[in-house]
Amino acid sequence: METKTDGAFETPKLRFGEKFGFLTFSSSNNIIYQFKSIYFLFFLTNVLKINMFWAGVITTAGMLWDALNDPLIGYLAVNRKFKNGETLRPFVLWHCVPWAAAVVLMFTDFGVSEYLTIALSLIFYLMFEVFNTTIMLPYNGLAGLVTNRDADRRSVNVFRNIGGCVGSGIGAVACLPLLSLFGALDSKGNLLEAGASRGFIIVACIMACIMIAGSVSHYATTKERVKQVSDEDEKISLKRVFGMLFGCRSWWYNTVYIICYGVINFLLMSSVTYYATYVLKSTATATAIQASYLVASVLTSFLVSPLDRRLGRRVCMMLAAAIAIVGKVWFILQPYSAGAIYLNAITVGISVTFAFVLFNTNRNNIVEIVEANTGRRIDSMISTTDNLAAKLAVAGATLLSTMLLAAAGYDAELAAQPTAAISIINGMLGWAPAVASIVMLVAAFFLPIEREFADARAKLTQKTG
Repeated sequence: METKTDGAFETPKLRFGEKFGFLTFSSSNNIIYQFKSIYFLFFLTNVLKINMFWAGVITTAGMLWDALNDPLIGYLAVNRKFKNGETLRPFVLWHCVPWAAAVVLMFTDFGVSEYLTIALSLIFYLMFEVFNTTIMLPYNGLAGLVTNRDADRRSVNVFRNIGGCVGSGIGAVACLPLLSLFGALDSKGNLLEAGASRGFIIVACIMACIMIAGSVSHYATTKERVKQVSDEDEKISLKRVFGMLFGCRSWWYNTVYIICYGVINFLLMSSVTYYATYVLKSTATATAIQASYLVASVLTSFLVSPLDRRLGRRVCMMLAAAIAIVGKVWFILQPYSAGAIYLNAITVGISVTFAFVLFNTNRNNIVEIVEANTGRRIDSMISTTDNLAAKLAVAGATLLSTMLLAAAGYDAELAAQPTAAISIINGMLGWAPAVASIVMLVAAFFLPIEREFADARAKLTQKTG
């Protein structure tokens, strides 16, 4: 069904139930993503007792594999349709169970030799990343297929962000209390060696079940409505696909912005547990820091749409970067201050909320910019190719940070880490994300998304008569 508004064909306005389905899927997705992001490296080093160097190799190899398989799987999705005629939504139903199973295996201690433990950890992580990519196809691209209205797409991405905060809360903030409930933490909130393995696998199973339920709910409440304007359906070569993307300026600058977003978020989430454990002297304090991040993100979600309408897309994206920069100043000057780390987390929560909603809405709109210029929709390739760049950057940041920690003398067996290792942890939370935020600001300044999308809508309207 289509309605004609101001000379342009538009899909019907989305109802609350469908937007809420995006929220449940985002919640379930982020349960797994956040749990893995925050605790997998910690699980490898502090539960499985894998050396920091090998733990860094495992996580970096998994991230590289995830990055490299993104455009390959995205390209396969461009040239296929499911039996019901849809291109992305069925991935939610068919791939949520194996993805959930993979994360449970990642957090299982099989009690085997060190080298076999390293091998199994790597294999299960690689398996996890395959299903992560297929699940990410609808996660990032479906908003552009359920509606062609910019306002509805932005609203969907706001619901996704709120859902992401809920999922992050379950995946991160709820993890330590659950570990304590199942006997994995002592009275001070520190890990108990005897119960750690059992605690982590139980928590992983709980989160996997919630993830499956949220995915099924999303599948049941959504529908693909936006179709390609032209009738061309021949297979597109990989060379042509990349030519379509590289010819779009908005895609380039949006991709740089996404890279910076990924690095900033990764540095906070992967470092905060180490910071709480070795600087604030309580692993459990990470829960309160993560909670401040999530509360700031949820509250900011309600401001994104009105500010985007009033200030415009580019200005709002620049504002997000500026907030992240300002929030780092106190921490860089006083990295041992509890107030500084909380302000750091809060401003990151505000910044990434603006960034997430706006760059995802841009992704949906870039599909139409490419379609207006080339005649073909490549929904699955927009997010998988910029994810390739972002994940390579995060993989590089992971490898660099773990190698720096190893070189600085980090040892999980030590209750107090060397001064050099503490300095690396502080840098991962301070100056490193500050530099990424500055690059983010520059990318937003040059982003031409508003002009290019307006031109694309005019072209597509003309083509539809």
